[in-house]
Amino acid sequence: MPVWNAIQSRFLNTVKQLTNEELALQMDDTSIGYMLRHNAEVEYMFAAWFFNKPMPEDLVIHTHRGATRSKETFTNLEEIVSFLEASQTWLIQGMSELPEEEWNEIKKCPIGDSTPLEAVGRLMYHTGIHAGQISYIKKQHAAKQV
Repeated sequence: MPVWNAIQSRFLNTVKQLTNEELALQMDDTSIGYMLRHNAEVEYMFAAWFFNKPMPEDLVIHTHRGATRSKETFTNLEEIVSFLEASQTWLIQGMSELPEEEWNEIKKCPIGDSTPLEAVGRLMYHTGIHAGQISYIKKQHAAKQV
């Protein structure tokens, strides 16, 4: 949990420093805002698949085809931050409630069989990929402004 919290708090702090305008910046067909929405939705999915925490009934998944397959954008930073914080809380609750003996049990899910412990690693990797993409998009945009 300490490693998870360190990575996620750093990611969230980076997100909070973005502007609404930066959320619309794109790489190919994907905006920063869309990637952030996708990241949070994946956390909800993993909570359901690996940590026995069903998704909230009112949750609408917009990015089910991945972070690069939609023209939809999300440009309200306050809403994105709130959604990311909620997905984090939801996932951490699921992780905290999972009995110790289940952490290494293989679970069948749409992305392939995995243990909850492996799933946490996959989520860290997933967040890292999107953090890198966001940084790259911002740098590319800044270079064009010079």
